[in-house]
This record gives sequence, structure tokens and C-alpha cells, in this order.
Amino acid sequence: MSGRIQAPRGTYDVLPEEAVARADLESHASRILGRAGYSRIETPVFEATELFARGVGESTDVVQKEMFTFDEFTLRPEGTAPVCRAYIEHGMFKWPAPVKLWYLSSFFRRERPQKGRFRQFWQVGAEAIGSDAPAVDAESILLLAELLEAVGSRGVRLRIGSLGTPDTRREYRSVLAAYLREHESQLSREVVERIDLNPLRAFDSDHPGTRAVMQDAPRLLDFLSDDDREHFTTVKALLDAAGQPYEVDPTLVRGLDYYTRTVFEFTSDALGAQSGVGGGGRYDGLIEQLGGPATAGIGWAAGVERIRLTASAPVPVPPPVALYVAYETRLPEAFQLATDARRAGHAAWLELGGRSLKGQLRQADRAHAQWVAIFRDEETLLKDMETGEQRTVEPDTILHHMTKGFV
Repeated sequence: MSGRIQAPRGTYDVLPEEAVARADLESHASRILGRAGYSRIETPVFEATELFARGVGESTDVVQKEMFTFDEFTLRPEGTAPVCRAYIEHGMFKWPAPVKLWYLSSFFRRERPQKGRFRQFWQVGAEAIGSDAPAVDAESILLLAELLEAVGSRGVRLRIGSLGTPDTRREYRSVLAAYLREHESQLSREVVERIDLNPLRAFDSDHPGTRAVMQDAPRLLDFLSDDDREHFTTVKALLDAAGQPYEVDPTLVRGLDYYTRTVFEFTSDALGAQSGVGGGGRYDGLIEQLGGPATAGIGWAAGVERIRLTASAPVPVPPPVALYVAYETRLPEAFQLATDARRAGHAAWLELGGRSLKGQLRQADRAHAQWVAIFRDEETLLKDMETGEQRTVEPDTILHHMTKGFV
């Protein structure tokens, strides 16, 4: 006989206790984002490969190294490009702007598994499409901050920056590329190979020589146009007004090519070296790049697994069972009571494990049942688990007693 088959490397099973915690996160996201006018969207798990090549960027690590591609289709590695594709395809540019959408979905990247980073992973994300107002940026950032606070994320810090417009970035890239060539001998081979393709990624390198060089590298914030600088100043002022702490990080870059102007990242001390919990930024040219009209947009995504690693709140437990139906005999009557209780809106468990009556009562206690109905040969008992009071009752009165108590 062959050995046991296990989940593929870089994947994992969501077991019941963790599923309860994820449902709690989903509930917080729905509440927080819903109050701000966001509606949920779900896109297909795979899309045309061209969507990510055009939208995410040919020069990114995601497209070059990390995508699971099958013929002309790719398992989605991120959520923004698919949402923007849906925005164009369904004519959402005709809707009142900004169109606010959120998702909680699974994504796929072919990368080395490590703590909080998997090949199949889940993200909660939000996109606001159709407005270039700085207030949309600030609101988007605050919503992610509120979500992280609601789930009890520890040691959270916010870094913000601005990448300017594509024209600004092109000018800056040429200056930065020239600087990197001057110090080429000190850089990692990977950075050297990508100087022309994507020099900004040098800021993300953990190579000691590269990090030393980047300490004195020119900063993009110094190249911002007046409009970009004013936009960033307003975003900061709004965050200040909301009491949201942040650090301006002139080296902050995102791993995807579509970002413009405001970029941000939340980190957590609870994650160690891989400290990123979630982040995002503005992508004002992406819709047009994908074949839609010129449209501004901003969004973020946060890893569910990484959020869970930062959460200090205890894992929530399922709500107590209102009624546990035990029996020695009279199974059809017991079955009917459990069915009626559920139809009346109660959480009801019917004994299905073949336990003795003593074992059934232990199971009812483990389930935190509020009431236990016991069917025996000639009598039906109902026990209030909180007070311990037990009475002989008629089966058709049990739902009444559950609501009114023993009176």
C-alpha cells in the first residue's frame, strides 16, 4: 500500500476552528466595508494570461516567475486586475463614481512557501474606481486600518509614499538606473540584470551590498510634480485629521507595475522579517491599459493568513447549541423534534454518533447546549443545562419551554 497522500506543498487545509476565525474576519470585512459603500464581487479563479501580463506588468516578479499558467489561462495571482477587467466588461464606468467593490478570494503564486506565504492563499481586498480625489486614498487606507484593528492585529504600523505619475516615474527611473550602473559592482546579480527593466525593485532587495548602495540612492519623492506633491500632502493631512499614525517612506515601492501616486503598506511586528500584512495604492492608468476609458482607481489587499498570524484576539467559538436531542428509543420523534427546532430558527443537534445516553449527555455539555431533550420508552425529559432543572414534558411543548422556560 502506498503512503498517505498529503496536501500539495504550499497549500493547507482550513480546519473547522480556523474556518470559524475566517468567518469572523469575513464578517468584520463585510460590516466595515459595507458601511463605507463597498459591495462584494467575485471574479473567476482563472483569467486570460494577457490580463496579468498587461495589467500587472511584464517586468514584475509575479508575471516573470510566480504565475501558474496553463495554455492561455492563468490562475489569478492578485485581485485588482480581474476586478478592473470586470469593471470594463460590465460597463461599470456608467455607474455613479466611485464604484466601490470588495472581495475575499483565493489566489495562487508559484513561490517558495514560508511563514504566512503560500502557493494558494487568501486575500481580502477593496477597490474604489472612478475618482482621483485624495480623500478616496485616505478613506481606503483607513478602512484597512479599521479592519486590522477589528480583528486584533498586533504591532501594526503604516508606511506611505507616492510614486507620482508614469511620466514622473519614467524620469526618475532613468536617474535611478544611472545611479545603479555607477555602483554596479556592489549590487546583487539579480538587481544588475534588472536595472533597465525595473530599477525601483532594488529598494526591495535584502542583499547587503545592494541595501548599502540604496541608502544614498535618489528618492522618487524629490521628483514629484506640483500636482502629485499636492495630492500626497492632502492625503497626509486627511490621515492626520483622522488620527491615523503613519511613517512617510521614500523607498516604498509596490511589486506591481500599475501603481501611481499614493502607495501604502501595513506591517506587523508579529510577523518578523516577512512583516507585510497588507497594502496597496492608486492605479490611475490601469483601466485604460486594459482597454477601458481613462479611469482613476485605488485599492488594497491583505493576506488572510498573515492577518491571522498577527491577531491577538482568541479564536472565536461557534455559538452554543440551543437544543441537543438525545434518545434511547423513539428515533422518529427525536428526528422530528430536531427538524422542527431548526425550522423554528434554533440551532439543534440530533445524536448521530451511536453513543450511550451517558455519552450523549457528555456530548451535549461539550456542545454548550442550552437545553437537552431526552426520548425514552415511556417519557420525554427536558433539561435546562444552565440551571440543571429537568422535567418530564410532552414532546409538542418543548419548543415552547425553550422560549418561555419552565413556567
